[in-house]
Amino acid sequence: MYWFLVMHKDLGGKRGDLSVVKGKSIGAAPWVDVGLRRLLIEAGIDLARDDVKIAPVPGAVGAGVNFGVTAAKALEDRKIDGFWANGMGTEVAVRRGVGTVVLDVRRGDGPKPCFNYTMASIATTDRLIEKSPETAAAAVRAMVKTHAALKADVSRATAIGRKLFPPSEAELIAELIRRDLPYYDATISRELVAGMNQFSRDVGILTGDVPYEAVVATQFADLWKP
Repeated sequence: MYWFLVMHKDLGGKRGDLSVVKGKSIGAAPWVDVGLRRLLIEAGIDLARDDVKIAPVPGAVGAGVNFGVTAAKALEDRKIDGFWANGMGTEVAVRRGVGTVVLDVRRGDGPKPCFNYTMASIATTDRLIEKSPETAAAAVRAMVKTHAALKADVSRATAIGRKLFPPSEAELIAELIRRDLPYYDATISRELVAGMNQFSRDVGILTGDVPYEAVVATQFADLWKP
């Protein structure tokens, strides 16, 4: 779970204290908001009773729009009270002095199950793996090599960031990646898949339990490590 919950600094939110969301509006992208909703329920927040409004960030939908950067601007303009977004949006809001990090799930904040709600991943079909296993293997190798390259020299991220973000945000990307390097691992554990299965059942996406081998392309497990 690589999303952050950031609330406007004027609300006086404290790290790990979710009471700050009561009566507030929080911006979150469609589908991404499902994780936040379930997390709050696990933490004992009743969205209706506690009047928590979760909706898309104004202006964040469209091609070429960076959700996190747009969320930080919406928070600064007080169009929302907080947002559930990526590290870039979080860093921009904090550096501008308008946001306070309330939850950083990867580093232990929030209910324990939420760590395994989701992850960054590459998905494909069984058909592609069967017909073109070399293509699937190449994708795994490329991701592992990219992780290794960033761990060896994180400044490589800056050149890529300049192609994706406005100038001021592009200069932040290397530092964000440096902090997250401990989480750069292509391994997909059974515990993670079990957690995602449980989360999916809790939110009504699944009714059963999908076996680990049906979710993960284990035939490429030997490529997960550099």
